[in-house]
Amino acid sequence: MKFEAIYDSARPYIACFVILRRENKVAMVKRKNTGYMDGYFGLPAGKVEYSEPYSQGAIREAKEEAGVEILPENLRFIHITHRHVEEDNKFMDWVDVYFEADTWSGEPYNAEEHKSDGLEWLDLDALPENVVPPQRFALDHVATGQVYSEYGWKS
Repeated sequence: MKFEAIYDSARPYIACFVILRRENKVAMVKRKNTGYMDGYFGLPAGKVEYSEPYSQGAIREAKEEAGVEILPENLRFIHITHRHVEEDNKFMDWVDVYFEADTWSGEPYNAEEHKSDGLEWLDLDALPENVVPPQRFALDHVATGQVYSEYGWKS
């Protein structure tokens, strides 16, 4: 069955990110073979699938990328970024939804070896230079308690 748009308005892509936190450290995977920011650290994340609630997308991505099981009650919404990307005279708008968990089942590990070079626990106060820039931006806002940010828009 094919659905048609009801409104003629913005249709951003949606991605969910999971901050797996242990005190002041966060689990990040080093990207490879993805075509986007390979060699950079990023949070377990991915695009939301059709008809999938954001929280379920975050739980699924945490399982796929870090091998952990998160119960819905242990996942907290923490931040949203409206991100704009322009490349080669094309643009994409994204809604990046960030969740945080400090309780989960299993030990986080690199569960997608074909897409990442490993999982590391990085200190939020001393992140390396090679963190995916929009994610670093969002983490900076999370650290100050802000729940909304905009990234990539021209003033």
